[in-house]
Amino acid sequence: MRADRVFAYGAATGLLGDLLLGDPHRGHPVAAFGRTAAAVERMLWRDHRGWGALHTTVCVGGAGALAALASRGVRRSRTASIALTAAATWAVVGGTSLGREARAIGAALDAGDVGAARARLPHLCGRDPQSLDRDGIARAVVESVAENTSDAVVGALVWGAVGGVPALVAFRAVNTLDAMVGHRSARYLRYGWASARLDDVVGWPGARLTAALATVAGDDPRGAARAWRTDARRHPSPNAGPVEASFAGSLGVRLGGTLSYSGRVEHRPVLNDGGRAVRVGDIERAVRLSRRVGWLALGVSAAGRLLAGRLLSKGPLTKGRTT
Repeated sequence: MRADRVFAYGAATGLLGDLLLGDPHRGHPVAAFGRTAAAVERMLWRDHRGWGALHTTVCVGGAGALAALASRGVRRSRTASIALTAAATWAVVGGTSLGREARAIGAALDAGDVGAARARLPHLCGRDPQSLDRDGIARAVVESVAENTSDAVVGALVWGAVGGVPALVAFRAVNTLDAMVGHRSARYLRYGWASARLDDVVGWPGARLTAALATVAGDDPRGAARAWRTDARRHPSPNAGPVEASFAGSLGVRLGGTLSYSGRVEHRPVLNDGGRAVRVGDIERAVRLSRRVGWLALGVSAAGRLLAGRLLSKGPLTKGRTT
């Protein structure tokens, strides 16, 4: 079976597995990668960009190499190749767990238990929960759902379509490293520079596809397109900007503004300034939009891979016969 069909069948099976099963509570491959990356950091850490780049190379290169070896080992078996792609997709994407965490926080807010919502918020994002009130928590959840739709679902599917299981795994390795060392703290400002920049590069196509799909799949396509066009570039992140702006426009809400990360305050521009403030009920709307975007991304990625495979299988065009 051609590689394009292997990806299409395997990715669809893996995404369905994520929908039905979510992430395991123990033994998750991404968690194992995180522990390995932390061990590598303990050996390599220096307050220097070069050592951080070495850390990124070792961790991402190692994960991608192991995935390539696994793919090579099953390439003669159609069933095993599809199963490996399905398993990798299930392990890498996290749309169901994202939705569950967001809904759990929404349920706590609906019940009036702001304390419980604050306690769960660090499972979803790095905001300082103690600085947020009820509506601030709801806004943080909606923003995290938007950004993680790109990072945990769409971007992975895009790279899986481009490079199969090795690219799928390498993308998630980059994304995980960025979450671990890519922030601008005193410890990681230099050491995490390479991981953060690489994450910006590999996240670029998935973020644009997420924004486009959120625009067409949301309640207000015109509003989403307008917010994406006018506000995305104002965001400090080149990839979070389009995603959050399109979600804000689709949902008709305002995102951005003042944020707090471990005592560090950031004043970000408001996205979709003409929208209303986020309410608790918008969490469920954001989760539903995220799920629609994820399944549409599977369709687009699989169709693109199938089309590319078909074109490549035809070979070069003949220039005519000689007589």
